[in-house]
Amino acid sequence: MKRIVIIGAGQAGVQAAATLRSEGFGGTLTLIGEEPYPPYQRPPLSKAYLAGDFARERLFLKPDSFYAETRCDLRLRTAATAIDRPSKTVRLSDGTALAYDRLLLTTGARVRKVPVPGADLPGVHYLRGIEDVDALRPNFRAGARLAVVGGGYIGLEVAAVAVKHGLEVTVVEAAARVMVRAASLQLSAFYEAEHRAHGVKFQLGAMAEAFEGTARVEAVRTNQGRVPADFVLAGIGIVPNCELAQEAGLACDNGIAVDEFAATSDPDIFAAGDCTCHPGFAGGRVRLESVQNAIDQAKHAALGMLGEPSAYREVPWFWSDQYDLKLQIAGLAQAGDVTVLRGDPQARKFSVFHLRDGVIAAVEAVNAPPDYIIGRKLIAARARVAPERLADPNVPVKSFI
Repeated sequence: MKRIVIIGAGQAGVQAAATLRSEGFGGTLTLIGEEPYPPYQRPPLSKAYLAGDFARERLFLKPDSFYAETRCDLRLRTAATAIDRPSKTVRLSDGTALAYDRLLLTTGARVRKVPVPGADLPGVHYLRGIEDVDALRPNFRAGARLAVVGGGYIGLEVAAVAVKHGLEVTVVEAAARVMVRAASLQLSAFYEAEHRAHGVKFQLGAMAEAFEGTARVEAVRTNQGRVPADFVLAGIGIVPNCELAQEAGLACDNGIAVDEFAATSDPDIFAAGDCTCHPGFAGGRVRLESVQNAIDQAKHAALGMLGEPSAYREVPWFWSDQYDLKLQIAGLAQAGDVTVLRGDPQARKFSVFHLRDGVIAAVEAVNAPPDYIIGRKLIAARARVAPERLADPNVPVKSFI
């Protein structure tokens, strides 16, 4: 095998390149990216980078010297337009074609647009990349009115930064509670109360029906009324970039379908990161949107391309920074889980353990790193701990191992 091409210059793409070289791959390695920037980390974008506390240079995952030293041909401002599987070539937007022996798709995801009238008005923003934040930041003036459509991680992280900068913030969320896709009832209630205490207003169970305005957005109209706004941040999820794979005839289902070794339905094509749907740690198939998944799955994809397959079975984990609260989550919560509260939310230091058929399946920890760290180990071990012991803060969490 002499030629590996990676489409998608993000966290998963650069991790795969690094792993390939560290595992001894000596052939031609090409990394294709549409953005003008080398691979960078996205989590700080809605937090420290938006707040102005994180220099742009710190976003980049590798120094420029990495690409020269690893002989990785990084091609920016370039898109892959088609995959020709019979000839094993990739056509690029600059008119050229690249031959491959193995191909890795790390195409990531894009923001889900709000499908309402006025969605194209100036002042309606989304947040996915560096340029999105650079366009959003000039609006952060004390007294400005921000309407956030979507009460998930991105929306709440931006809301937290905004109120700290003196903005008036209203969050419009279609569900009855915030972070509904990823958090327990206890955690949702805690974060809603925290944001309200900082001055954030909410419309819950509210559907955005239109963005109103003439020259630029002036309000969000919902089924509960009108939210005046000088600008809008919409964060209603992301959509996997799997069109390139679909057009090439690869199996897709809520993302590019891969097996436990990150291989697609074509044995010479692998995929990793936000764009994939893969066998989950706890069974079933999942598509994860996290740095952890991008890094770990990319490592396994690299091994698979080198003929050294290793099953990807990592416990998923996530985090969010809002105000002075560090939220760390391990595992995947599900409806019907038995939840056990450990600690006191009023003390702003607690955790919620999820039990499924008596087995610890997930943990949500707020300012409680030990609970998160031990929780991850318990999830990996599919451990059983009596609920009354989990709930008792006088029982050391280390004793659960």
